[in-house]
Order: sequence, then C-alpha cells, then structure tokens
Amino acid sequence: MNHQKAQNAMQAVGLFRLMEEDATGQGRLLLWDRNWVVVKQRPRAGTRVTENTTITLYSKKVDE
Repeated sequence: MNHQKAQNAMQAVGLFRLMEEDATGQGRLLLWDRNWVVVKQRPRAGTRVTENTTITLYSKKVDE
C-alpha cells in the first residue's frame, strides 16, 4: 500500500503513534510519503492494538 494511504487509514481509526523506516536499510528519510510503498509493518497487519501502540511502517521507494 502507498505509505501516505497507510498512514491515513491508521489515523482514521485513531492510531497516531506511527513510526517509519526505510525498508532497504539505507536509513533514508521518507520526505514524500506518496513516493513510498509499505512492504512490512510491526506489529503485523491484523494484530489487535490500542491507541497507545506504536506502529512502525517499513517502506521503500515505489520504483525499487
């Protein structure tokens, strides 16, 4: 899923403790969220969480 859309979906249900990381390990900052795609998240999709849970989205650039 597009990184920006993933963030919007989580925020729409009250999840705001979101972190993001470059999934390639290069440590790049995700400046333009629309140019990135989520490849993994922690906790895993479908896991029950509370509004206090920190969710990390691991993304890579769309063309990688």
